[in-house]
Amino acid sequence: MLLSSFCVKWSFMWLNATNLHPILTFLFTLITVLWLLQWFRNSTNEASSPLPPGPTGLPFLGYLPFLGNHPHLKFHKLAQLYGPIYKLMLGTKTIVVVSSPSLVREIVRDQDTIFANREPLIAALVALYGGTDIASLPHGPQRRKARKILVREMLSGTNMTNSFSHRRVEIKNSIRDVYQNKIGCPTNVGELAFLTATNAIMSMIWGETLQEEEGVAIGVEFRAVVSELMVLLGKPNVSDLFPALAWLDLQGIERRTRKVSQWIDRLFDSAIEKRMNVTEKGENKSNKDFLQYLLELTKSDSESASMTMKEIKAILLDIVVGGTETTSTTLEWVVAKLMQHPEAMKRVEEEMDTVIGLDKGIESESQLLKLQYLEAVIKETLRLHPPLPFLVPHCPSQSSSVGGYTIPKGAQVLLNVLTIQRDPEIWEDALEFRPERFLSDDGKLDYWGNKFEYLPFGSGRRICAGLPLAEKMIMFMLASFLHYFEWRLPSGTVLEFSGKFGLVVKKTKPLVLIPKPRLSKPQLYI
Repeated sequence: MLLSSFCVKWSFMWLNATNLHPILTFLFTLITVLWLLQWFRNSTNEASSPLPPGPTGLPFLGYLPFLGNHPHLKFHKLAQLYGPIYKLMLGTKTIVVVSSPSLVREIVRDQDTIFANREPLIAALVALYGGTDIASLPHGPQRRKARKILVREMLSGTNMTNSFSHRRVEIKNSIRDVYQNKIGCPTNVGELAFLTATNAIMSMIWGETLQEEEGVAIGVEFRAVVSELMVLLGKPNVSDLFPALAWLDLQGIERRTRKVSQWIDRLFDSAIEKRMNVTEKGENKSNKDFLQYLLELTKSDSESASMTMKEIKAILLDIVVGGTETTSTTLEWVVAKLMQHPEAMKRVEEEMDTVIGLDKGIESESQLLKLQYLEAVIKETLRLHPPLPFLVPHCPSQSSSVGGYTIPKGAQVLLNVLTIQRDPEIWEDALEFRPERFLSDDGKLDYWGNKFEYLPFGSGRRICAGLPLAEKMIMFMLASFLHYFEWRLPSGTVLEFSGKFGLVVKKTKPLVLIPKPRLSKPQLYI
């Protein structure tokens, strides 16, 4: 059922039931009071400093019934109507959408400390171990500690170099599997990318892969679980928008999230138990992996370094779930754009043939640094199809002024990356796929959010903590799949580019292609 249809029917249900049940009457009265209080607070704020403009919406529900199934596209249209900053009400929550590089600068640089906070939603609290993961934690000592541990012990330059062998082995395993089992057969590109990324990251963290778990290939099930979690984390939830109704869980989001979370938690418990057993036997002392290091922190007496088991699982979830879903989604969008633009695909192949050669495989990441056009293709795809079109919402710790408008304390602030990166006043031929634009910028438009017209991974204190790994994984996987295989659409298939909304926006229709070997030596695939 469409979200808007659900909300409208739900509101009328309350209206018609007030004479039928005293509990419903009480709840309806409570919602009315909350809405009036919110209206009064907004009116008071407007008297001193105006709130941003925006659509009025309906009493009680605000703009909720009009969001539809694609809020990212709706917010993009509203930016064209109301300008670079606007607000709307979703139930009792104030949402502020920012769609201008200059205003983004005010938030992530000039007032970064104020806006570098979160208000985890119910689904996030359930799935992300009470909101103790790096993405959900508010700005403060706990988040700094978790981020420091992740960056220092896993994502530093030295550790990324040392873990190359794990990435290489798992990518080679996927290449071998495609060559032996999928040549000439329709292949789900997103699924292939997800399983490859998951196995590579798990191998880096705790030395095992999904295929090795109890000898059962659970990768497809894991991807389904993660995909559902991304939808639940991004879906507007009545329980968040009307906190007084949270106990009813009207959409079942909390229940469904708990079920998904339990599946992932069992996976982590299995890995942790195996690692603890290895440690107790005194094995693997000279080759400590990331999970082993984290487990040692549970025994630390230092408050600034010790971690609870819940905090450890939260970090694992950030890497294993967040890293794999965004990486595989990006790769699928990139390949789809290349299939849509065969001239770009030809140029990518010619570059790889020159840099690597048709008689050689990819043996080192240093080779990838020379694939400048392929890197431009990735950047251009991320411009048009950022996996997180609003990043993760910011939440100001105090009322502040942005662009001459008041942003109330506790508002959900969305940085509208999708609109910024498609703005025709910023980008020439903004809706056209033109990787060449990134070849002529002298590397200024990188992934680190220093140029506010391009920030697919965020900027400021809240920039994606896993960026170093994501950058390497996307490039290595994509170059490998395109170098080893030629891809074509199944007969009668038409490409489409609609997105399925969630925390991560994926292709609505999975990209299915048929692979064919490109290289001259069969032994390169074994």
